[in-house]
Amino acid sequence: MMPHLPSLGPRKSVRVQIAHALRASIVSGEMRSGVVYSAPAIAERFGVSPTPVREAMIDLAREGLVEVVRNKGFRVTDLSDHELDEITDVRSLIEVPAAVRLAQAGRDAEVRALRPLAEAIVTAAERRDVVAYIDADHRFHLALLGLGGNAQLVRLVSELRYKSRLYGVPRLAERGELEPSAREHEDLIEAVASGDARGTEALMRHHLRHVRGIWADRPEGR
Repeated sequence: MMPHLPSLGPRKSVRVQIAHALRASIVSGEMRSGVVYSAPAIAERFGVSPTPVREAMIDLAREGLVEVVRNKGFRVTDLSDHELDEITDVRSLIEVPAAVRLAQAGRDAEVRALRPLAEAIVTAAERRDVVAYIDADHRFHLALLGLGGNAQLVRLVSELRYKSRLYGVPRLAERGELEPSAREHEDLIEAVASGDARGTEALMRHHLRHVRGIWADRPEGR
């Protein structure tokens, strides 16, 4: 069965567009582990030739999101509870202090300039558009961390976020329960912009717990 895939937007190249769309579908659970996806079938869905799809899949294989199935296509890699615990631990170690440092740095105007991104997350939640929600959420967090000026940190967090697999988000969207989580981003902007380091830390830790708990559609670890 072909999963729901987002439309290709105005990005750098067809290969990059496809890789971006497939990542979002993998993270949201639209493309699940154990299913083999053929490049020609995905190419037909996007209205492109199979070549950029295969190239995008190779990029995702390098990132550990898919594995090649010889003469058949590509399969989404599974993520164990232990691996999800590890990813969540690393993200907490990186993202929480990075956000706290921003709160302490007095970057009020720059942080508040991210409000349109936070609003895009809320809009996607209201529409119950899972792929758009995950895409907007990803862009918001990378933009926020990017204000710290550490490109290596942003790159690492981006990779970890894609590996987190937010399988529980579609279920929250179906029940109309995604909006409260979406509005946490607006609260985070206010905490960071106002210099509330303690509040920022609490919000970030709460937000990251979603990855291990409800958003991942699995019980929280430890």
